[in-house]
Amino acid sequence: MRWRNVLGGTLGPFARESADLGLFRDEHLTPATLAAIFEEIAAAAGRSAGKRRLHLCERILGACTDPLEATYVVKIMTGDLRIGSREGLVHDAIAAASDQTPERIRRAVMVAGDVGAVARAARHGELDMLRIRLGSPIGFMLASPIVYGEAYPDLEAHRWFCEDKYDGIRAQAHVDGSDVALFSRTLNDVTRSYPEIAASLREQPQRMMLDGEIIAVRDGKVLPFRTLQARLQRKEVDAQLLADVPLQYVVFDVMALDDDFLLDVPLHERRARLAQALVPNEHLLLAPFERVEPNASADAVNAHFEAARARGHEGAMFKRADSSYSPGRRGKWWLKLKRELSTLDVVVVGVEWGHGKRAKVLSDYTFAVRGPDGDLLTIGKAYSGLTDAEIAALTPWFLEHRVDGRSYGRAFAVNPIIVLEVAFDVVQKSTLHQSGYALRFPRILRIRDDKPVDEIDTLANVDAIYEAMLQRERGS
Repeated sequence: MRWRNVLGGTLGPFARESADLGLFRDEHLTPATLAAIFEEIAAAAGRSAGKRRLHLCERILGACTDPLEATYVVKIMTGDLRIGSREGLVHDAIAAASDQTPERIRRAVMVAGDVGAVARAARHGELDMLRIRLGSPIGFMLASPIVYGEAYPDLEAHRWFCEDKYDGIRAQAHVDGSDVALFSRTLNDVTRSYPEIAASLREQPQRMMLDGEIIAVRDGKVLPFRTLQARLQRKEVDAQLLADVPLQYVVFDVMALDDDFLLDVPLHERRARLAQALVPNEHLLLAPFERVEPNASADAVNAHFEAARARGHEGAMFKRADSSYSPGRRGKWWLKLKRELSTLDVVVVGVEWGHGKRAKVLSDYTFAVRGPDGDLLTIGKAYSGLTDAEIAALTPWFLEHRVDGRSYGRAFAVNPIIVLEVAFDVVQKSTLHQSGYALRFPRILRIRDDKPVDEIDTLANVDAIYEAMLQRERGS
């Protein structure tokens, strides 16, 4: 959650020494002390558990010696030590302390799922004794986008596999007999939301770690992504919902089989192992694929894309046959070919300070189209597409053109002058925005300095795009 990103920095400076901490007045906060108090918080139970946890939190903050210490304590308590390189630094430190390579330590962490266990094993020279720990997710391998067109230089000189790009929910499955877990792209456990998928995985005869996509399918026809929204983050799924939104888990990769960790095995071997191991059933399918020879023509590549779209999918994936599985990395080993549904010319009506390396610039833009009465109706928010230089140049302009009296927190309204061209994959009905629509995966294509605000797209244009999309879906 984004509010966690600023909670520690916001609350830390307000921490002050408590007037009366009783027995804990002179307590010195160490990592061991903090861990012990966290255990007390976790163990608190009964009718007075809430009050007990509150007093323990007061004890922690009261033991902080300065605002900086309190800031990081709050970050630890909220799970927000997000400084980007923290995991890499820990891995490098373990490697240096144990005379191992950082690469070997990182791979061991992915195998064991526990950096503490890896540190102990590295210290005693026992890294080779670590075994796969199912139930601890690893990062998903990512794909780089390529643009639908007349040439595909990235696909030259190698052998590729082509798969449909499914418009669903990416999910990592860990299967260990009856113990099954499904993890989202954010590595959250979402098993309870998809009980029929979990049940189908329990039928598998081997221990395995799988990568795939959950899609909605009825009578052999792939349903639009918005159909899946009723299943997102549902903790309880009743029989009616199971019937209304039938699901399949389409598996396209395997990272582990029994005690074999397969990340370094080439894709063509992983796919062969997967085809032998996976037992398909009603809710579990092996993703079909085709081979694409080196230097395939643009027409051949486009034909793969159009065939995938005709089957109701989002586009096409191209994966090098010799690619390893690289968790959390985006490179040229996997490529995704999509085509935007359409574009809209919109005007920026609100801005927000960014996060991470963009924390000091206004990089998140809320934009609007024109309604039937000429009023501006919000339809989406985008934070990708512009260069760092463009964002840096726009930041002082937005600060000078903020709307007085309409500022709140990290975001504020601005005078509607800056026109953008925004591309998107799907438009759907939504109560989130004033227009009654929301754009899926909006991306800023360019700043339209050439277009005045009174020429931006209208709500009628959006209605037409939405109806045309529904017509295509009904015809597919």
